Amino acid sequence: MMPRLQRPRRPARRAWLCGTGVVAMLVLAGCATPAAPLHMGAERTEWNGRLGLTVDSEPPQAFQAAFELRGNPTRGELVLSTPLGTRLASVRWQPEGAELRQGNDLSRHESVEALTAQISGAPLPVTALFDWLQGRQADVAGWQADLARQPEGRISAQRTHPAPEATLRIVLDP
Repeated sequence: MMPRLQRPRRPARRAWLCGTGVVAMLVLAGCATPAAPLHMGAERTEWNGRLGLTVDSEPPQAFQAAFELRGNPTRGELVLSTPLGTRLASVRWQPEGAELRQGNDLSRHESVEALTAQISGAPLPVTALFDWLQGRQADVAGWQADLARQPEGRISAQRTHPAPEATLRIVLDP
């Protein structure tokens, strides 16, 4: 019987490959950036995520969109998009009034609340929304916000009066 030939072992090559793999993992880990926490010391002025609004009107209305919100209760912009990124509308507001742009159409209103009431059937509490996004409860007549899951980036609020009732749900992107 002929003796079986064995490959010479290459412990140096194997150690070099393992060492290179470990170094590569450390370099990649060093480049990784952890997600920013929702609660930061400074006030946030930008949010991204998804929102859904259901209005118990006749007929009932339901609206869902991706959103980008920038600014504060006094001056800001809300951009609504489809899940694929197509812009549906943008809302801008300032002390002098608010405007809604949908494609080439532009409409002006005396306030952002008046604008949201016209397009959704229920005025949305934009001033309180900024507090809710920061995790602070804000009293708004007829609205009740549930901030229990705000640290996870989830907010819901219900409008019980005046009619029509409405439910707003927000999921923030990390």
